[in-house]
Amino acid sequence: MQLERILQSQGFGSRKECRAMIRHHLVTVNGEACANPFAEFSTTGLHFSVADEAWQFQAHATLVLHKPAGYECSRQPQHHRSIFELIPTPLRNRGVQPIGRLDADTTGILLLTDNGQLNHRLSSGKRNIPKVYRVGTRHPLTPESIANLLAGVQLHDEPAPVRAVAAEQIDSTTLRLTVTEGKYHQVKRMLAATGNRVETLHREQFAGMLLPANLAVGSWRWLSPDELKPLEQQ
Repeated sequence: MQLERILQSQGFGSRKECRAMIRHHLVTVNGEACANPFAEFSTTGLHFSVADEAWQFQAHATLVLHKPAGYECSRQPQHHRSIFELIPTPLRNRGVQPIGRLDADTTGILLLTDNGQLNHRLSSGKRNIPKVYRVGTRHPLTPESIANLLAGVQLHDEPAPVRAVAAEQIDSTTLRLTVTEGKYHQVKRMLAATGNRVETLHREQFAGMLLPANLAVGSWRWLSPDELKPLEQQ
C-alpha cells in the first residue's frame, strides 16, 4: 500500500495532508525516514512514526480506556467533557466509538473500536454480554434486597422484571453486580427498585475482560491480539 494511503487509513488526515507530512520529513517507516508518499509498504507488522510519535498499523482500532468520572461517552457532550478528549486525534479521526456507554459519573473499563461488526455484536442485548460493576450504595444492603436483585425487579417502562446474573455483597454498602442487558441507567434503576440509591458505580469487567490493573485513570491502550480474540468470538 502507498505510504500516503497508509497514513490516511490510520486517521492522519486526507491524502493531501498525509502527502505533505511525508514530504516534510515527518514520517519514518520501520525506523527509516521516507519522504516519498507513493512508496509501497506491506502493512503486516508495519511500524511507523509521525512527528516522532510511534504507531503500528492496525486494520481496525480497538482499545481499552479507564474511564474517569465527569466524562460523557459522546462526541457532542452536553454537560461534561467528552471521553474523546482522552484519546489521540488519529483515533478520533478513524471514527472509534464506545462499545456501549457509561454514564458521566460512572468509572471503569470502556472499550472503543472502529470495527462496526464487533461493536454491534458486543452492544447487542440479545447476546447477553456480561458486565460486572462495583456498586457503592447510600443505604446498607440487606439479604432481601440481594434476593430481589437476583430474582428480578420491575423497572418503569420494562415489560418484564430485570434480574442480575450475580450479586455479591462486599460490605454493608458495597455490592459486586453482574448484569447482561444494557438498559438505560440499568444498575441505578435496579437498586432504586429495591429502595436503595447508587452513590458510586465502577465497571470492573466487560465481556469477560477485566479492567487492566496497570491502566491509570484516564489512560488508554490498544487491545492485544490475545485480548481481542475472545471478544471477536462472542
